[in-house]
Amino acid sequence: MSRGLSKGKTYPSEATTRIDSKTGIAIRQVTGHPSVQHHPFYYLPAYDDAMQWLFFVSHRTGNPQIFTEERESKKLIQLTDRQDLNEWSVHPAHDGTHIYFTAGARALRLSLETLKEEVMADFGDSPMREKGMVGAAMGTTTLSRDDKWWAIPVKIGEEASQLKIIETGTGRVETILERDTIGHPQFHPDDSSLLRYAGPFYERMWIIQRDGSNNRLVYKRDTSKKEWIVHETWMPGRRELLTTCWPHGVIGVHVDSGEVRRVASFNIWHPMVDRAGTRMVTDTRNPDIGLRIFDPRIEQGDSQELCYPEASNAGEHWNTDHCPYDDGPVQVYAPQHTHPHPNFSPDGRQIVFTTDRTGHAQVCEVVLEDA
Repeated sequence: MSRGLSKGKTYPSEATTRIDSKTGIAIRQVTGHPSVQHHPFYYLPAYDDAMQWLFFVSHRTGNPQIFTEERESKKLIQLTDRQDLNEWSVHPAHDGTHIYFTAGARALRLSLETLKEEVMADFGDSPMREKGMVGAAMGTTTLSRDDKWWAIPVKIGEEASQLKIIETGTGRVETILERDTIGHPQFHPDDSSLLRYAGPFYERMWIIQRDGSNNRLVYKRDTSKKEWIVHETWMPGRRELLTTCWPHGVIGVHVDSGEVRRVASFNIWHPMVDRAGTRMVTDTRNPDIGLRIFDPRIEQGDSQELCYPEASNAGEHWNTDHCPYDDGPVQVYAPQHTHPHPNFSPDGRQIVFTTDRTGHAQVCEVVLEDA
């Protein structure tokens, strides 16, 4: 693809700061354009490991495009100029050299040095994503912590999905799984041979080896309680998945022994743990009690308030004490840019989140005072 007229365009810093009226913490609003802005999905990094860049998607040009804030200068740089970006597929390389994404039915990476886009795979007429705006319909991808492997779910026809693995050094593409639905894959942060992914709501948490072996369900939900298992992530340093059991808190599931432990017992929505595995941050809903931080290593009955994004948190299907899909088909309207999706920076000193409190979704950041 030729370089568009806006590709590489720089914008002056849009950063402003407000003081949270409830906690007194300073919230830095990174973006300010009156359009949709958001960072990558809650368990995907928004920064490179060296924290030279903060990546986000902006709709300011009329279509979603990848942007970055250069951390030192605070200027904003437009990285793509496309009509077909799958905006929730964006995943920065940990080493700061590339950013990976899908567009249309192709998988691409962009060099941060040259802004050249390289097609890693072309999936032809495959629609890439399921219909809708949640789960497998978002088209999230995952890059291993060593940047050697990129996993991409691809929708095949109406009835099946495939999980593709791209070896980033050679461009070799392998299909390791085909089944009914594959959503939100994530490499284990300490083991690039192991992934987890989301199956259907009634059998949500699966793991698979990168070579396609040992594909298995790791948690059977309590159907008598209509458990809603959702928004899982790996616990660093352990072979354990931490997941929301909405709206009753977070549980940990050891993927080998099947041991289940209670982690926290409040209305945790999108939880994410830092790289040290010592702190978890989450947004909240029903009621919205702001962003909260707690220690996921031990059972928590309470948490520390951080700030209040005041996002609109769209999605009436969350107004429930059990899995709504057990009651029949659900009409879901939940624009993801209305959800805070908090996540830690690589050094654990910042939290990035999105809020539409001003009427337009903007990317924000807070510095942790005790980090």
